[in-house]
Amino acid sequence: MELRTNGERAELVGPDEEVIDPRVLDVPAELTTALHEWAQVVAAMQRADAPEDASAAVLVSRRGMQLADRLSAVLETTVRYHDPLTGEVLFVEAAPPPPVPPRPQPEPTPWLTGLTVAGLMAIVTVAAVLTLAITLSETNALLAIGANAVVTAGLAPSVWLARRVLIWRWVALGVASGLAIGWVALIFVLI
Repeated sequence: MELRTNGERAELVGPDEEVIDPRVLDVPAELTTALHEWAQVVAAMQRADAPEDASAAVLVSRRGMQLADRLSAVLETTVRYHDPLTGEVLFVEAAPPPPVPPRPQPEPTPWLTGLTVAGLMAIVTVAAVLTLAITLSETNALLAIGANAVVTAGLAPSVWLARRVLIWRWVALGVASGLAIGWVALIFVLI
């Protein structure tokens, strides 16, 4: 594959001198646009017939080389870069893909500690919910149910957010379990 300019267009030429459309090769649109913009700058410099401005020519040549490098990475092949200002032909090798770092091994789940914390939080939650329910059930059964609903609705967002946080997920499990047990125990309190 060779990268060169033809007027104000960048051309990709295959081994048999056939001009290949970049869209056929799945070259990203932004790279194709950059190639054509570069070719327009080259054409403007060639039309101007300005005295050799070394710094501008070097910049345009360097930009063409960068685009050839990007093109070789996209196509995963060697690209011949025909510098339109100097006439040089350079070969740009496709860079190997960066090595994929090994995935770190996940830490083991602390089941014993986590379930202990969850159990203790369940006991505290059940005790709090039942104490409130027993106290309010002496006044009115609907008041106990309403209080239990308010406590559950108040804790639900915190439990939902904490369910994915490494340490707090055990607390969330305990509170959710305690609330579930509290609702079951509420039935027995009201009977």
